[in-house]
Amino acid sequence: MITLQYVVQSQSRLDGRIYQIGDEHMHNELIHIGPLTIYGYGLMIAIGILIAYKVVAYRAASRQVELSHVSSLTFWSLLGGLVGAKLLFWITQMNHIIQDPSMVLNFSEGFVVYGGIIGGMGVGYAYCKKKKINFLKYLDLFVPSLALAQGFGRIGCLLAGCCYGEETEGWFGITFHDSELAPNDVKLIPTQILESVLSFSIFFLLIYLARRKRPTGLIAGLYLILYSLGRFIIEFFRGDIIRGQFGALATSQWIALAVVLLTCIVFLTRTQKKMTT
Repeated sequence: MITLQYVVQSQSRLDGRIYQIGDEHMHNELIHIGPLTIYGYGLMIAIGILIAYKVVAYRAASRQVELSHVSSLTFWSLLGGLVGAKLLFWITQMNHIIQDPSMVLNFSEGFVVYGGIIGGMGVGYAYCKKKKINFLKYLDLFVPSLALAQGFGRIGCLLAGCCYGEETEGWFGITFHDSELAPNDVKLIPTQILESVLSFSIFFLLIYLARRKRPTGLIAGLYLILYSLGRFIIEFFRGDIIRGQFGALATSQWIALAVVLLTCIVFLTRTQKKMTT
């Protein structure tokens, strides 16, 4: 729960009295309908998935791509992404899980974005292999929507209070007052906003670049490199140590470096093959 507090003071021209308009609250628990609670985190993810699918379906139709494959890839990639995000969280938190095995049974939180990306792309590759369709062609189609969904997802993180930044005394900060995840009553760097802006920016850039015909795999490669570099930098400002740390870098930073390296190797290999043929 985030409490955005402000006091607006204005003096009446009539009687000179000071009026205070106070305390507006922004909650992760947005709506209560009987026993049902709609959370901001889940709502933002749902909105992100819905809009992302609408975008990819529209772009598929304009490119005469078979919509049945798009629908199937969306479903299986989402499933693979959820499994991958949870598995990577368990891997990074193995020491805590050994001490408290009940963590494995908590499916309401504890997901790692990179695990979702790897899991989703892995299942997508398996599907394309089985259906004998071009994996990179469909990956180029999907990755702008993936960036779009991530942008909404990080807004959900902001509402929930997870994935927060380090303490700061600068002007660019946000204070949680009743969060179950983030430290309360201290100003924190809003890394959720930073990554949301990063993801939305990547989405618009890729959509712009994809308007013209590009070499197969270029859009996907740009997404992987741009997101990984941005995520690598943002991780330096993260304050939630539960995400995992190996040596001087966080788990996600090591993965980001590996993704950039592997993507560059694939690009160079494909370029070299084209030059020799």
